Amino acid sequence: MTLPRFSAWAVTGIPEVHDGDDLVALICDAVAKQVTDDADLALADGDILVVASKIVAKAEGRLVPATDREKAITEDTVRVVAERVHAGGVTRIVETRQGLIMAAAGIDMSNVPDGFALRLPEDPDKSALALCATLRERLGITLGIIITDTFGRPWRVGQTDVAIGAAGLQLTEDMRGGNDANGRPLHATIAVVADEIAGAADLVKGKAGGLPVAVVRGLGRLVCGLDAPGARSLVRSLEEDMFRFGSAEAYQLGYDTARADLEGGAAVTPQSATQGN
Repeated sequence: MTLPRFSAWAVTGIPEVHDGDDLVALICDAVAKQVTDDADLALADGDILVVASKIVAKAEGRLVPATDREKAITEDTVRVVAERVHAGGVTRIVETRQGLIMAAAGIDMSNVPDGFALRLPEDPDKSALALCATLRERLGITLGIIITDTFGRPWRVGQTDVAIGAAGLQLTEDMRGGNDANGRPLHATIAVVADEIAGAADLVKGKAGGLPVAVVRGLGRLVCGLDAPGARSLVRSLEEDMFRFGSAEAYQLGYDTARADLEGGAAVTPQSATQGN
């Protein structure tokens, strides 16, 4: 019996990335240097390359002066989900233009040059597709790409990496209609394997070791054509999102609805409350 298994390792030797750098060349050069010490580390069919969004954003020129961070957060925000005032200022949990729910619109000051903040890639799926297509052509192999960023999660302490961009990869495994180990039918289980791979890769990349790229091997069954949906497809629709509003936003919606009722106006709905953002 062959037991399911996969492996993951970081790609070492990738330098600091700057605006306009060729990420494909940097990754290929770093992998080539690793291969001189261990031939098994050469990229192969079915591998999944997991890339931190920071180096993608740096190559795309997404740095802004730290003094403009709050302005950039506002510009990249579609709607504010929640706010909390604390000693250091105000933390905003927002929906970004990429459809992500993140603190500060994902604009970060860690692992960037002093005096700067870094926005997310403009279109992580487009960036992933470009990387994937170019790497496949240059190396002559079929691999998948995941671009990751770090998320906090409601009801859970800490953060984990998730997929914000992807290409050439099946992102979920839909188990609905199948049975569990005891033969009971599964009605709602959809495994988001892209996020699971992102989290696993971060165990070897880390946050502070200067290792922004990892290879995951053994999950080639998930690697597919370049026409596969990107990570934007993982965002819940408004109709399916049971937790769309933060507490302050929900309170405001209730207040506005009650006021409209008292004034005899049209009722405020979740859909109308978010229109125009």
